[in-house]
Amino acid sequence: MMESRKRGKAARARKSRRTGLLLSGVLVAALGVGVCYGLWKGQYIAWPMGGHAGGERQQNAQAQAPKYKQAAEFEMNDLEHGWVRFEDAVMITSDGGMTWKAADAVPELEQASAADEGDMRLLHGAKTITALQYQSREYTVKQAQFWTDRIGWALVNDDGEAGGKLFITTDGGATWKAEVTGEVKEALEREKLLIEQRAAEASRYASAGQAKQAIGSEWYLMPSSVSQGDAVLVRRDKPGEVEWQGKTYALQPSGAGYFTYLPVGTDVKPGDYPIGDQTLKVLAKNFPKQYLQVTEELDSMRQDTKRIDADQKRIDAARSKSQPDFLFTEPFLKPIEGILTTPYGHMRYVNGKLSGSHLALDLAAKQGTPIKATNDGIVALADSLYLTGNSIYIDHGMGLFSQYAHMSELRVKTGDRVKRGDIIGLVGSTGFSTGPHLHFTFWAHNVPVNPDLYFNTTPFQWTDKS
Repeated sequence: MMESRKRGKAARARKSRRTGLLLSGVLVAALGVGVCYGLWKGQYIAWPMGGHAGGERQQNAQAQAPKYKQAAEFEMNDLEHGWVRFEDAVMITSDGGMTWKAADAVPELEQASAADEGDMRLLHGAKTITALQYQSREYTVKQAQFWTDRIGWALVNDDGEAGGKLFITTDGGATWKAEVTGEVKEALEREKLLIEQRAAEASRYASAGQAKQAIGSEWYLMPSSVSQGDAVLVRRDKPGEVEWQGKTYALQPSGAGYFTYLPVGTDVKPGDYPIGDQTLKVLAKNFPKQYLQVTEELDSMRQDTKRIDADQKRIDAARSKSQPDFLFTEPFLKPIEGILTTPYGHMRYVNGKLSGSHLALDLAAKQGTPIKATNDGIVALADSLYLTGNSIYIDHGMGLFSQYAHMSELRVKTGDRVKRGDIIGLVGSTGFSTGPHLHFTFWAHNVPVNPDLYFNTTPFQWTDKS
């Protein structure tokens, strides 16, 4: 009888265990398991355990291998805003990927026009890739997008965890990360600043193609072929100096590059000159002769070297300090529409004797004709000088000055900021002058250069001489 009770108890225990397992199976099948964690990072989702055909359960206790959310596509509108789409979810970011949140659908982000986007890719050097390395493993790329030559994102083909990650590179694809760390965020901030600088600089060039060529080059000359008496604007992608005609010119930062003017004096010999990894070609130019007859009293003015030297010291001091950036954004204006009586570079003879080269333009006009500032700048000097009479020098930045002489009246004073087209004075005949006219020229690092280079254009758009 005792044995019969033991057998009954064991049977009831087996029945209880079977009932418990059956109830557990029903509960799992009914409720499912797993929670979605960090969806965009591709962390796994545990799915309900399915049985075999006919309702047969799995016989072993080993858990089914986890499955991962796979990213289908993504888009970064800029270095901060973008989205990633999964099969059943969309995640968006507005801080470069530091944080993500769920969205109902792919957002309609503000997009640049196709032309603008093309210009952007030209400017920033976007690239394409087919594979990437992450944690010592190579993955084929499903989709990639580069905003600059350094910053890019990618999705990879992978059934595992990597398939749900949006990878980012800040070094042009040499290394990739699966999340935006503080170091990555700093790199994004630096790149944002560089993009702003490049965009500001690119607007100065004649076209996106020229901007790409200039910004993408180690050295760039504007232009690379000039005549005697011209000037050259040099761009480099890093700071430094340029040796030219026995002088050293420091490269100053502006936009995304470093710049300086090189004056090509009328005495520079024709030929080819190396500038960094570029070659500057200087072409010969013929300068005609001009003969003037003046009164003995006027001619005697040129003999008072003491007063001339005193003025020159003031002029040199005014032109010795220039703003370390370009102060203009628009093309240069001709100050007056006068009659050209003496072009730049004429060899001038006064009363039969060689006076030297006339390194300016003489534009004859009626007494009192308003004179305009050729471009934005700061008045470096506005005063009455012995030979040039009422004179003005305007600093346009980076060592470039414009000069206005022989005026009857000054309308600005030293230190004034002027805008392109502002009236700064009136035509006159003060100083060493034979009649009402404007003596006008540009000085690049204290060397007079041909004003005809500047009118209706800027140094960023100078073209080669043939």
